[in-house]
Amino acid sequence: MKLFANELEANQQVQTTFLVLNKDVRQKKTGEPYLSLVLGDKTGEIDAKMWDGVAEIVDTFERNDYVKIRGQATVYQNKLQLRVDRLLRADERDVEPADYFPASKRDRDEMYAELMGYIDTMRNPHLKALLEAFFADTEIARRYKTAPAAKTIHHAWIGGLIEHVLSLMTLARFTARHYPEVDEDLLLTGVVLHDIGKIHELTYDRGFGYSDEGQLIGHILIALRMLDEKIREVPGFPPKLRLLVEHLIASHHGEMAFGSPKVPCFLEAMLLHHLDNLDSKMETVRTIVKRDALLDGNFTGYAPMLERSLLKKERFLAEEQVAPPAPQPVAPAPKQGKPVPTTGSLFGDKLSSALDDGK
Repeated sequence: MKLFANELEANQQVQTTFLVLNKDVRQKKTGEPYLSLVLGDKTGEIDAKMWDGVAEIVDTFERNDYVKIRGQATVYQNKLQLRVDRLLRADERDVEPADYFPASKRDRDEMYAELMGYIDTMRNPHLKALLEAFFADTEIARRYKTAPAAKTIHHAWIGGLIEHVLSLMTLARFTARHYPEVDEDLLLTGVVLHDIGKIHELTYDRGFGYSDEGQLIGHILIALRMLDEKIREVPGFPPKLRLLVEHLIASHHGEMAFGSPKVPCFLEAMLLHHLDNLDSKMETVRTIVKRDALLDGNFTGYAPMLERSLLKKERFLAEEQVAPPAPQPVAPAPKQGKPVPTTGSLFGDKLSSALDDGK
């Protein structure tokens, strides 16, 4: 029976099979090679190091191969890591692919139907027709249902992109109704299209990585190119509205330092950036806390993406066994007569007394 990544515990002897997500050959101080690996399955990923016997096996496997490993789970810098003692490339016929690719817990066809329902309620005919043109393309629809939202951490699983988009749809509709100046249809269009370039930026047939196109131009430029192609299929699309949609895509990372060609310049663009950042950060926190749940202590290992370690709140609170507060006695009902002050303040008492004296 396969041992999954999320079942590993410190000091545990490990013998199982993983998918190689990353392979890096490095040198020890002695000049000898060692392997730095990222191994994974559907439950997550784990860093691994192989210190000895590397020369004999280094050319027998590559990234995206399945490998059988034997070793021990250790803790390094408060983060679980595998020390690999033996490694052998596994025959694909001996593994169950579904064990190795994390996927959304939600049904992808149901999520797609929910997305189509959102689009169907849009009132702006140009924006609605634009989104319908995208999803009338069966290849775009297939990839949109399948793609992860990222290579690692946030919604990094099959169906992660559409799950992320649906979460943003909920947030966007709520905030658009809270701020009446916001054009809800424009904001929702940005939600649907802001990451659509990831269907070509990322590879997700075996493991998650970047395509050549993704490495060279990235998902923002890919999305703008896709928009240019699809908008031609919508007769009479207003040129200024097109500029707004392009800006939503181009600015959604928020800052040039984070990969945005432009910073958000109008309400819907500002909202899209902050909601996208909020949803991705919340999922990142959940993923890291879950990943490090079995580590000792109340904090996770250092998370470079967030530049901090995270508190494992449930574990932290569970250590403090506090009895629930005793029920307070109910005060007797006041006798009929003078009204009882409700302020509980000296000013309230004096005001009540003055009112009574003036009767």
